[in-house]
Amino acid sequence: MLTPFFGLTMFLAFTENMERSQQRRLALRCIAAVVIISMVLFHFGEIIFSLFGITLDAFRIGAGALLFLSAVNLIRGPGAGVSTASDGDISVVPLAMPIIVGPATIGTLLVMGATMQGTTTRLIGSLALVTAIMGLGILFYLAPAIERLLGRTGLAILTKITGLILAALSAQIVFTGIRNFMNQ
Repeated sequence: MLTPFFGLTMFLAFTENMERSQQRRLALRCIAAVVIISMVLFHFGEIIFSLFGITLDAFRIGAGALLFLSAVNLIRGPGAGVSTASDGDISVVPLAMPIIVGPATIGTLLVMGATMQGTTTRLIGSLALVTAIMGLGILFYLAPAIERLLGRTGLAILTKITGLILAALSAQIVFTGIRNFMNQ
């Protein structure tokens, strides 16, 4: 859902001219923003659903479609127009949102938050989400070492594999939404 290898690739592209200490500070700010954005979406998704009168299954279908588009973008690779300018703070926009928390991730968080009932389940879901985001933070923090280890080609391959997995996940989300809609 967070597309770690695509995020890592984009992080490296945006920070290629930064010193290591600048990269680390940017990674920490970006991950903090991702945690805040994700928690708001995860915990207030039901309110958003009811406010706009959207059914969970309709949103599953829409989120699955967006997730599929994200998967296609991962498989195709970043566009030729990717800017690597680093003169402003890029930790929230574009890194945290929309690169890490893009439309498909937003949809997935809203669906997950709306389907989890009970304090214990929501707490476990929140902890799992924060753990996944912290894993992404570790990747960003270690980005230069990972790039040296895998090389740009290795990262590109991992990004494409992530895209394939997201495509399968998006299909499952859409199928679940359609099945539930048809069984009403």
